[in-house]
Amino acid sequence: MQKMILIAGPCVIESKDLVFKVAKELESFRDDERIDFYFKSSFDKANRTSINSFRGPGIDDGLKVLESVKKEFNMQILTDIHENSQAEIAANVADVLQIPAFLCRQTDLLVSAARTRAKINIKKGQFLNPYDIKYSVKKVLQTRGIEEEGKEVAWKNGVFVAERGSSFGYGNLVVDMRSLVIMREFAPVVFDATHSVQMPGAAGGSSGGKSEFVEPLARAATGVGVDGFFFETHINPCDALCDGLNMLDIKRLKKCVESIFRIQDSLNDLY
Repeated sequence: MQKMILIAGPCVIESKDLVFKVAKELESFRDDERIDFYFKSSFDKANRTSINSFRGPGIDDGLKVLESVKKEFNMQILTDIHENSQAEIAANVADVLQIPAFLCRQTDLLVSAARTRAKINIKKGQFLNPYDIKYSVKKVLQTRGIEEEGKEVAWKNGVFVAERGSSFGYGNLVVDMRSLVIMREFAPVVFDATHSVQMPGAAGGSSGGKSEFVEPLARAATGVGVDGFFFETHINPCDALCDGLNMLDIKRLKKCVESIFRIQDSLNDLY
């Protein structure tokens, strides 16, 4: 039986101290035999709403922090890349390279990531038909010399996709649970529960969010069926420099993950 993918960590590297505090709190996930755990944080958030928003320490200093997490806590690392030139450098530290939602169709970025030894997590764009993310998956697989298709092929070759909601008018996202079923035909699906409750641009020069809906949506995705979950988390989301309004604090995250396992156990008993 495949382990559940769990990706968690602060949105962006605010400081080494903060990242280490979060990683320490997430050790129980690393040690859980049911979970394939990845610590996530970004060295650069290149798609912030405002030019004045905090973006992170940059690739050199950021990767040093993530490498320290990897060594100190024995954790697998996931981080995003935004430019082709970042792929090989980031893959020296990261076990998974994440393709941001707005860049999910960028062929050169996908090809550059595919040429590394890292796994690839492609976030489905808010604008994208869920059927069409299969072409992004194929770009990665074919770059790696794989012509076969299907979820098991993608899983074996370290490619998965993330659902993070679709644009619904201005400043709002909705999750179409049908997309989880559709995308699982050709790749393992990770449900990005915290970005799915974002409200893009709704906070006046930054994104808003409603974190009270994170747990209900995660439970719903569990019922539909997914292969993993993505949660941004923080010691104190109110003080976060990025995505604080949609992040979970550590205690809520731990309770949410346990509720996911309870639902999965119930479904196994039913079916």
